[in-house]
Amino acid sequence: MSTMALEVKDLESWYGESHILHGVHFSVKDGEVVTLLGRNGAGRSTILKTILGLTSKRTGSIRVFGKETIAMPTYQIARLGVGYCPEERGIFASLSAEENLLLLPEIAPGGMSLEEIYQMFPNLYERRNSPGTRLSGGEQQMLAMARILRTGAKLLLLDEITEGLAPVIVEKLGEVVTSLRNKGFTIVLVEQNFRFAAPLADRHYVVEHGKVVEVVQRGELAEKASLLNEYLGV
Repeated sequence: MSTMALEVKDLESWYGESHILHGVHFSVKDGEVVTLLGRNGAGRSTILKTILGLTSKRTGSIRVFGKETIAMPTYQIARLGVGYCPEERGIFASLSAEENLLLLPEIAPGGMSLEEIYQMFPNLYERRNSPGTRLSGGEQQMLAMARILRTGAKLLLLDEITEGLAPVIVEKLGEVVTSLRNKGFTIVLVEQNFRFAAPLADRHYVVEHGKVVEVVQRGELAEKASLLNEYLGV
């Protein structure tokens, strides 16, 4: 029986006075890939930030690998094995790509070695001595993902990793997500690019106005295509 990596129930969240999430429910089994789909402003990125305790207030229940985390500070949640790749990437621009990879804390045993990272991201090996500012958008995105793989995190929260990137890089990131899934990682993707997300995920949660309004299993994509188009405004 596969265990739950993440269970979110009745999740409410606020930025200051603004009430953003309204009773979000979803769950992810160990080793699954799921997406949070929806229009901009629907609350998808806020769900990831709320899981990590990065909003001003949150209520409800968030269980990470079976542990209730709603009252935990962010650093303790990360230590349960959670890696977060924010939309703004957050790499150290003045350091080389390799220095970015060597700086990280270990939050759990089993983080990827530099060799494994460079095998997965050959571009980063070629650019290992380049400062962050000199990397292309795609290389910065790869570096942001590679960094969390170094920490030993097993639950990856990836926010809009394909945004603004060339199709060839998007395809490469699809291969990386598939490869991580095969290695047993659990992945939650916030994604605007449905064509990228569709073949990768076990399940799609459609988010609108701060709640999950529809769940689409991988096998239901064809029959629910028009419904998804309606929600996503594609």
